[in-house]
Amino acid sequence: MARLSITGGSGFIGSHVVDALLAEGHQVRVIDNRAPHRPDADWMPVDIMDQATLTQALRGSDAVYHLAAMADVNDVFADPVGSMALNTLGTIKVLEAARQADAGRVILASTVWVYAATTGQEVDETTCFQPESDRHLYVSTKIAAEMICRDYATLYKRPYTVLRYGIPYGPRMRDNLVIAAFIRRALEREPLKIDGDGRQERSFVYIEDLARAHLLALAPAAENRTYNLEGALPVSIREIAETVKALAGNITVEYGPSRPGDFAARKVRIDRARAELGWEPRVSFADGMARTFDWYRARLRQQEPAAAGDD
Repeated sequence: MARLSITGGSGFIGSHVVDALLAEGHQVRVIDNRAPHRPDADWMPVDIMDQATLTQALRGSDAVYHLAAMADVNDVFADPVGSMALNTLGTIKVLEAARQADAGRVILASTVWVYAATTGQEVDETTCFQPESDRHLYVSTKIAAEMICRDYATLYKRPYTVLRYGIPYGPRMRDNLVIAAFIRRALEREPLKIDGDGRQERSFVYIEDLARAHLLALAPAAENRTYNLEGALPVSIREIAETVKALAGNITVEYGPSRPGDFAARKVRIDRARAELGWEPRVSFADGMARTFDWYRARLRQQEPAAAGDD
């Protein structure tokens, strides 16, 4: 049993990491402005930009998962200064708080979108970033956060692990994510709308698979290492829509103009995570979608009586 702290533990990914950690018998402290989704996690409503309070919150932690960040690229576009502050300055504040508190290893939530700063169609953790690449500011904030972790290891001997997430999906995901948006529209008997021909492909990873990787990342072998946590197979937007249509029944799919500037997907290798952590996705896309659809349908049914009563 370990004493584990997690910033952003009340968010979509963080809440599932909390579930996985508690299921293994660990003591979990959620550091977030919002209350966690379950009462058996210790909650400290700490702003990670508050250095002194954050340092106090991390005392006694055997490891610190740092998931608090601006994750929506639209929010980053709308608030570039605030996003850079949270994603980059927030990361160094967590690292410094962990150093001052003599806490354990910091495990950073990053993203496979950092490969937008690379060239080539197949990438792994050894692929070099290209400074002249065209990329989103969100990507730059995550690259900077990764670099800061390495700098703290070099300068202060502070251990770290970087987890580069693929695109997660599952219960409790943000409503503006494409899978959640399609399911919500289907449950409301609305047509599913696709930009372009729907052949754009992404590799999605089911949230429970992603959460399981956080447990495995506690292993000593993961110290000062970076891991890709990508889905097993690429899935097109058209396939997502057809899967939701099959689950919902009697839903139409509409196609519109292509969206400009969409990020070109690359093949992201997970060989290192498989070899060193024993991690690979277990939940198929079809099974994960069925579980996710059932969760959203159950939530909708729970909300309907309350909505009627409010009227």
